[in-house]
Amino acid sequence: MANYYIWTAGCQMNVADSEQLAAQLEALGYARAGSPEAADMVVVNSCVVRQHAEDRVANKLNALNASKKVRPSQTIALMGCMVGPKTEDLRRRFPHVDVFMRPQDFGPLLETARTQAAAEGCLPAPVELPVNGPTAFVNIVHGCDNFCTFCIVPYRRGRERSRPLAEVVAEVEGLVARGVREVTLLGQKVDSYGHDLGPGLDLADLLTAVNRVDGLDRIRFLTSYPLGVTDKLIDRVARLEKVCEHINIPVQSGDDAVLAAMHRGYTSAQYRDRIARIKHGIPGVSLSTDIIVGFSGEDEAAFQRTMDLLEEVRFDVVHVAAYSVRPGTIAARTLADDVPDEAKKARLQRVEALQERVATELNGPLRQREVDVLVETRKDGRWEGRTRTNKLVHFPVDASDLRGEMARVKVVSTSPWSLQGELISAG
Repeated sequence: MANYYIWTAGCQMNVADSEQLAAQLEALGYARAGSPEAADMVVVNSCVVRQHAEDRVANKLNALNASKKVRPSQTIALMGCMVGPKTEDLRRRFPHVDVFMRPQDFGPLLETARTQAAAEGCLPAPVELPVNGPTAFVNIVHGCDNFCTFCIVPYRRGRERSRPLAEVVAEVEGLVARGVREVTLLGQKVDSYGHDLGPGLDLADLLTAVNRVDGLDRIRFLTSYPLGVTDKLIDRVARLEKVCEHINIPVQSGDDAVLAAMHRGYTSAQYRDRIARIKHGIPGVSLSTDIIVGFSGEDEAAFQRTMDLLEEVRFDVVHVAAYSVRPGTIAARTLADDVPDEAKKARLQRVEALQERVATELNGPLRQREVDVLVETRKDGRWEGRTRTNKLVHFPVDASDLRGEMARVKVVSTSPWSLQGELISAG
């Protein structure tokens, strides 16, 4: 029996794409291999949103060259956001790669897989998404129409395309039937869902439909565009019992001039207004955001406005990155990368230090409180899972297998990044 191995970099949407491809390969008779060296077919699902991510992908592809020399019959495929409409440069850089696929375009590899499966006499099976635990990602809208100046995604994933509501609900039902208890609905701009499906349909309506799925316990969604978090959506998150009280809402910068240069489409005042509406409408909500430091034109005063916003909002989690030019973006063509690397590094460290303090202050009052944790995995001798507000929780392993269980845990200590507790009950 032929087998495959998929290595995935980048965002949760890439993870979901890899799971979709895995399901289709397994339907053709392929088995999952334990390592790339043992696989007949190796797929690298790439990310280029940051230079560091692109470097990781390139290093992985270069390492596979040695495997290919040992097994010349091995098929190596590159998919994801590194692959654009033109592949000539990639073919020169990685001549050992056999197949290049743009995001969600599995056709070229599946055609190769079908040919190999037919040669071995394998019959196709029904496609079912693999379930690797109690949580799963579900892509609901592909692409992005925003064209932020720093971002390559619209050029790789295309314009926004929503999946039909009934199709999404059916996928969630299938996942729940195979043991999933929590789903995360995904989109580059997840709250753009439904805008291309007809008047009136939106993410709030999809959440309402998914909330009716029997056996499902929790629903999450990401990533939100600030102006897309409408009052209607806030109300549904507050009222629907399965939708978790956590919103990821990237701001990128607290300075209006930088936001305009990024082509984000809102001001810092509009962002603050949206945050105030969320906090008022969803009591106890947790918030996470993304920050880019060192974007074109960001001087010390502009950076300080970002720090002021972070201090004011007090996010539970902040994902911060130093700006790196992405070839093919608007910024690469029209804006100077004029902030020195030393300044970028220093600003990144200042954001990290601020967020460590804020997260310490937010998590500290949770000591001695009881929280509900969906147990996802066992790691380093401890169970690991998350609360409804997306707090990571660890607690000691006992004789029971709690994976996939809802556990009641008493928090005994906290850090900026996680909570540590002791099991009270499970089931």
